[in-house]
Amino acid sequence: MTRQQAPARANLVLAVLFAGAFVMGCAEMLVVGMLDLIATDLEVSVSAAGALVTANALGLALGGPLLTFLTTRFDRRHVLIAATSVFVLANLLPAFGADYPLFVAARVLIGAVQGLFIAAGIVTATSVVPPERAGRAMAIVITGFAMASALGLPLGTLLGQAVGWRGSFVAVVLVGAFVLVATVLVLPSLPTSRESRAVGQARAAFAPRVLAILGVGFLVFAAIQSALTYLVPFLGTVTGVTGAAVSPYLLAYGVATAIGSYAGGRFADTNAPRALVVGSIGVTVSLATMWLLGGNAVIAAVTVVGTGLFAMGIAPSIQHRVVTLAGAGAPLASSLPASAVNAGIAVGSFAGGLAIDASGVPAAVLTGATVGVLAVVAAWATGHITPAPQSAPAELSTHR
Repeated sequence: MTRQQAPARANLVLAVLFAGAFVMGCAEMLVVGMLDLIATDLEVSVSAAGALVTANALGLALGGPLLTFLTTRFDRRHVLIAATSVFVLANLLPAFGADYPLFVAARVLIGAVQGLFIAAGIVTATSVVPPERAGRAMAIVITGFAMASALGLPLGTLLGQAVGWRGSFVAVVLVGAFVLVATVLVLPSLPTSRESRAVGQARAAFAPRVLAILGVGFLVFAAIQSALTYLVPFLGTVTGVTGAAVSPYLLAYGVATAIGSYAGGRFADTNAPRALVVGSIGVTVSLATMWLLGGNAVIAAVTVVGTGLFAMGIAPSIQHRVVTLAGAGAPLASSLPASAVNAGIAVGSFAGGLAIDASGVPAAVLTGATVGVLAVVAAWATGHITPAPQSAPAELSTHR
């Protein structure tokens, strides 16, 4: 299935995949920055508007793997074109007058095709570079989403305040259309092997060795989100940072995630199992330090940056390990890390909320550090897991 390209051509392919990831990440995050505007315009509560975030996450976590499974037989180029086309069409709904129920439904669909794009994009990215650069190719796609949080969210929010929240989605549609044209013109054909059928892929993708790595990703992001969901209240009550002074902390976190995801690709190529252990330790130490010394504004800033760097720094290694361990199931398995991460985010936010109800705001950060310890243990325990023997894919293909 490998179609390695000349360096210049490969870079162009990676640039298109980055752009697609970036615009999809912007569409996902825009709602977060405009909840009040959306709630007022659609005449719903802020919590109801927040359900739009949940809808996107559920679509990505559940719909992404399902669509990937259903499209395993198709050329990845065609899958990426279809995913981008549906993304553009679905965003036309909020851009041009969708009411609340239709907006929620559109967000589920947008999340699902986003998950499909991630999976097909990862497979395409790794196919155009030498095997020793696979982690860095994966990191390009992942960094597109990280950059959407770091830059796309604040810029889109400013645009929404200037021209209305629907205007921001018009911008998403226009950029998405540009990416669609580039996808059609640039991306190479990448047929799926006839020996790689959907059922065989599913058996390999959901093998215990793959699920173990997904468990590490789940724990890491549950730890992070337990604390970061309530970062603003923590900064206000513990650090004494409120109002506009909070923005630099959030921006620093976003920039740190973008830097971490890009740099993490090299670590994934060098030694992904070790990167998972080091990254998990980094997240845990950052959260523990935040809990212990977060009353100091400078130390709090350092821990926020450290959390972002280590969190997204291990994302390429999670993706790399999952794809490597899945073997013949790699095309389907490529969609699973995003599902595990979103599940971790949901559980972490819930756990942090319970901790706050029981013991106050600092307890959310302590909960994150505690879950982080579990993530370190899980990362260490899975470090020696290796791919199945080479004969396994052939055996899979003969039992359908």
